Amino acid sequence: MRFSAATTAGRFLPQRLALRVEPLLGRIDAVLFTADERGEAGRMSVIAFSIRIVSAVIAFISQVLMARWMGSFEYGIFVLVWVTMVIVGNLACLGFHTSVIRFIPEYRERGMMDELRGIVVASRLFVLIASTIIAGLGALTVWLAAPWIENYYVIPFILGAFCLPMIAVSDLLQGQARANSWALFALSPTYLIRPVLILLFMALMLFAGYAADARTAIFASIAATYVTTLAQLIGVTHRMERQIPAGPMKVHFAQWFVVSLPIFLVESFFFLLTNADVLMVGAYMDPNDVAVYFATVKTLALVHFVYFAVKAGVAQRYAQFTHGDPEKLAAFARETVSWTFWPSLLMALLVLALGKPMLVLFGPEFTSGYPLLFLLVFGVVARAAVGPCESLLTMSGNQNICAAVYAMTLAFNIGLNVMLIPHFGLWGAAMATAFAMIFEASALSFTVWRKLGIVMAIFAPAKGAA
Repeated sequence: MRFSAATTAGRFLPQRLALRVEPLLGRIDAVLFTADERGEAGRMSVIAFSIRIVSAVIAFISQVLMARWMGSFEYGIFVLVWVTMVIVGNLACLGFHTSVIRFIPEYRERGMMDELRGIVVASRLFVLIASTIIAGLGALTVWLAAPWIENYYVIPFILGAFCLPMIAVSDLLQGQARANSWALFALSPTYLIRPVLILLFMALMLFAGYAADARTAIFASIAATYVTTLAQLIGVTHRMERQIPAGPMKVHFAQWFVVSLPIFLVESFFFLLTNADVLMVGAYMDPNDVAVYFATVKTLALVHFVYFAVKAGVAQRYAQFTHGDPEKLAAFARETVSWTFWPSLLMALLVLALGKPMLVLFGPEFTSGYPLLFLLVFGVVARAAVGPCESLLTMSGNQNICAAVYAMTLAFNIGLNVMLIPHFGLWGAAMATAFAMIFEASALSFTVWRKLGIVMAIFAPAKGAA
């Protein structure tokens, strides 16, 4: 007999209260147990959000301990190197980590098993080779540019390049798992296992007598990244082999690359936009300021995770509905806006209430970042108010215009950072980020309306077609 939240409430709550909460509990039952595409997308979003909540706790605790162990200066160096490696590792996929979410469901639906086998294998080989070349070129560039780089950054950045191929392969495997709606396989390695292993390896190295500095933290990150990615590769491969029968492969690399390239531009601009403030603070200010700003952004990450969880759960459904009924796509897209906005608003209020004591855990000097939260939260909520617009554009074949929107937003963000950080310091970075996110949300929502006739906005009329 299946559990039902609505039935349970009717049995144990007073009748008046049970009648009031029945509509909400009915929606919960629909998300948890409905067998259609909407229910599956809702379940994946719930799983993704749960993983990101647990991940936020793990990441917060690990970053607090790292900051305490290393001090703000060394922690700031580690933060800048690690954020850069995560960005470049994601970009080194050249869009394949997202395009597979579009192609794998399509090939499965159409019974194109040869093409399905081909894209699974070819995308892995391509990403591994491309990311290795990019890592080598990056390390060489840092070595040649050493006279013009602060000396405390040179060795950490060269060491960080060793992480890059495994970060890229992990992102691709995440995309392949998302294409199959395997939320745990997609998100657990990156958001749960890897941060725990980084903390564990760092603690073991400190216990063994290594210095509590950025280099030690990067060595711990390298070990954790390789262990996590190799285990993820084995797990995803084993599960795929049970679903895809053995047989010949067809490789349409030119077609895949043409589709992936605009997606690469979208993801590049999005990732750079998401992390541009940390990188710009690193360019203009010293590692202590990077540490304070990063800790503040990490405190706000709980709000961001709602957006990313919904995005992870609905992207493959956008791709599926695009080839079906337009009205069904429009209704589902508008519903995902509510999934994104209301939990984000709740999380934002919670973070503002608890932000200062959370920052104190990093160290007394980190509380100077607390006032920035009140400004940054406006941008995060504005993005949530239009839902995962870029996923809808990308999955519906409008990745080119989406890339153009992100290019404009990134240019706007960097321009504001260049103008504001020298005059206002961390406040300038926060202002640039908040204004850029508001611009991004407005531009993406307008683009979806113009291209698809769907109004992606939380307070839009129920009938969103133009």
